[in-house]
Amino acid sequence: MWFKNLTLFRFTEPFTLSSAEVEQKLEAMRFRPCGGHDESSFGWTSPLGRGSEQLAYSSNGYIMVCGKKEEKVLPASVINELVQEKILEIETQQARKLSKKERTEVKDELIFELLPRAFSFSRNTYAYIDPKGGWVVVDSGSTGKAEDILSSLRKCLGSLPVVPVNTVQKPVATMTEWLINNATPTGISIADECELRSPEEDGGIVRCKKHDLALPEIKNHLETGKQVIKLALNWEDRLSFILDENLSVKRLNFLDLIQEQVADTNAETEIERFDVDFSIMTAEFANFLPRLLELFGGENKH
Repeated sequence: MWFKNLTLFRFTEPFTLSSAEVEQKLEAMRFRPCGGHDESSFGWTSPLGRGSEQLAYSSNGYIMVCGKKEEKVLPASVINELVQEKILEIETQQARKLSKKERTEVKDELIFELLPRAFSFSRNTYAYIDPKGGWVVVDSGSTGKAEDILSSLRKCLGSLPVVPVNTVQKPVATMTEWLINNATPTGISIADECELRSPEEDGGIVRCKKHDLALPEIKNHLETGKQVIKLALNWEDRLSFILDENLSVKRLNFLDLIQEQVADTNAETEIERFDVDFSIMTAEFANFLPRLLELFGGENKH
């Protein structure tokens, strides 16, 4: 349940639904597995995992939800091979070449026949609503997948007035300045990874991993105009992560100070452990996310 990525959204209006009301509204899209001829299926499942029917888990005012997507696996190479065999068989029988439309129909019919026998895989995407702080936080490194979760939430809740997080200062300019000056605000330190990009269209990209970013070669890239679009950072020796140009947090790690806090708790059941983890994680983010906005001049509400 510990989030590995953060895609951040801000409420533009107060969120007033209770956890019980969210639960009731999500029921309309409870997850159901793919039917025989379905290529995919999406719905809400319990954040608590198997054995629980609860669709919205609430603790300390935070509401956790979990979207589940199941997809059938039909390897393109297998489909293409079968399609070619079928087309050759038909063309031989009819002594003519099939049109493009007919070839497409052959492919569609084959996929329809194969779907009931196809393997399937599923993935869960967690998100939580922070009504007091005004956040929706999605555990996804993909903006598109995060937007899909929000879109499904809107369908169920009726509305979800949120926008992507936006700051006064542009992250690219600020992170570039940090790296040029080898200096960061209090509580933030630069780690050993970055990605630099030239501002021109189709500009070159330089990626550095496990590298001393204070070395002259990095500064040379910056002096020639490259800008920081990803930067590895450490916050208060509590969180380490990669921050990108859209203020998305990726490869998030909870460091020893938080792990020790978790170890000091006495949770006996899975639900108790989930509640402890959720409480500690959201309390940490309640401190970290406002600070993240401050690093870039605060929130731009215009």
